[in-house]
Amino acid sequence: MKKFKYFIILLIAALIIPFTVHAEGEETESKEVKVYFFRGEGCSHCAETEAWFESIEEEYGAYFQVVDYETWYNEENAELMQTVAKARGEKAEGVPYIIIGNQSWNGFTESYESEMISKIQEEFEKDVADRYDIMKLLPKISKKKESNTGSDVLALLIILVVFGGICFGVYKARKKTK
Repeated sequence: MKKFKYFIILLIAALIIPFTVHAEGEETESKEVKVYFFRGEGCSHCAETEAWFESIEEEYGAYFQVVDYETWYNEENAELMQTVAKARGEKAEGVPYIIIGNQSWNGFTESYESEMISKIQEEFEKDVADRYDIMKLLPKISKKKESNTGSDVLALLIILVVFGGICFGVYKARKKTK
């Protein structure tokens, strides 16, 4: 009977541990406005856009966070850009492709600068839960960082192995007592 109690305790621990570890890794949402920046490595307009974002960092850096996707050498990011554009009812015809809230810009010129700053400030004033965020509206295929499928499958496998081991141990223990 003592062995059976130890098996039950082990089973409970095996069921709880994977999920508590998973919960600790979850991120809290930031107040900063997400600026989705699809770019190409080596693109002069993208480099100009990146330099502009860096130049406004001191004054407006507390308001925004650039989420960068390189699309020329990363096929998944290129597909993501097309998926995002399609979801917005647009056509992403090149880079840079920038999205702030519910507004987007294809390309970059000086005339976009004040529009983008205004949009960042407008979105920042909104409650985080009320902001339009295209990435949250897309199916979960868009963000690798938030993909938990691997850890969920691993947790399930661990539980099954532990449960199978416990069942086998109980079976063996009962067989010995007969």
